[in-house]
Amino acid sequence: MDGPQREFLDDLLSTHSPSGFESPALRAWVDYVSEFADDVSVDAYGNAVATREGGGSESDRSIAFGGHADEIGLMIRDIDDDGFLALTRVGGADRTVVRGQHVVVHADEPVSGVVGQTAVHLRDRDDDAVPEIREIYVDIGVGSREEAEELVEVGDPVTIVGRVEALRGTRLAARGMDNRVGIWAAAEGLRRAAARDAEVTVHAVATVQEELGANGARMVGFDLAPDAFVAVDVTHATDAPKTPSERATTVKLGGGPVVARGSANHRGLVAGIRSVAESEGIDVQLEATGSSTGTDADAVFASRGAIPSANVGLPNRYMHTPVEVIDTEDLDALATLLGAVGASASAFDLTAGL
Repeated sequence: MDGPQREFLDDLLSTHSPSGFESPALRAWVDYVSEFADDVSVDAYGNAVATREGGGSESDRSIAFGGHADEIGLMIRDIDDDGFLALTRVGGADRTVVRGQHVVVHADEPVSGVVGQTAVHLRDRDDDAVPEIREIYVDIGVGSREEAEELVEVGDPVTIVGRVEALRGTRLAARGMDNRVGIWAAAEGLRRAAARDAEVTVHAVATVQEELGANGARMVGFDLAPDAFVAVDVTHATDAPKTPSERATTVKLGGGPVVARGSANHRGLVAGIRSVAESEGIDVQLEATGSSTGTDADAVFASRGAIPSANVGLPNRYMHTPVEVIDTEDLDALATLLGAVGASASAFDLTAGL
């Protein structure tokens, strides 16, 4: 992967957009899709939809590819008398990876800070338990509440500082893979479907607040009401050491996109996606979602009557940490699959599965 597509991915991964504060990622996304979409719209909460009108007799049918633009994070919940910032979670932040990190407070102007950790020399050897987020603080280098309040205020979001780092081969590490890769793939899927003169209308969607309960997807599903919806998100690659055996699956990096089966995943849409993958020579992996997908598909499929939905995932190691790892060949294959799905969607059987 290179050229404008890789630059777009790096732009997305370099933004900080915790749930409820997604504007930086959404601005980069809208700028990119505006180059090839017929229309781009943004609603009151920031959900962005890019549309390419169908080019044939099936233009009244539509399919949407949706990723979520938000990431997990932290938020200032209090400022003490000495200017230290107490925290609360935004989404599913992992307390085990927060201590000893550089962070940025997204105030009116970004403010650098560090998450304090008592030196190993000073800690009680019998007290190495991981503290709760509410017990952790940020040090921004000031000495009083008054100094801190000149820079930040309660409710400002906080994210861990990270960098985009190429590993060996086609592996890439960064914070926020979940789910910048999803909105990248949705945008690229739209572009590639347009290049194949898709007969149906194709939408690419970047939703907000997925990490808080798929709030944005619920809004978009109701307003857009596509004939089919494909949620594009990360899923756990369990091919790293120490994965608990009872949680391990066969999903691995380099094995291709992951097609989920069960729960919100409409059987006809899943069958269509798998058929397209086979005809295009794209290797896919399968994942069981017996109760829920844990993605925007769970919100969309029942948001307006019944919207045939499916979840296609990207294998991701170390989810919800600052060092998530993906394989860019999986990501490129995912975008190619979406483009082909958009070009083939007129033939999908989306009727009742009786």
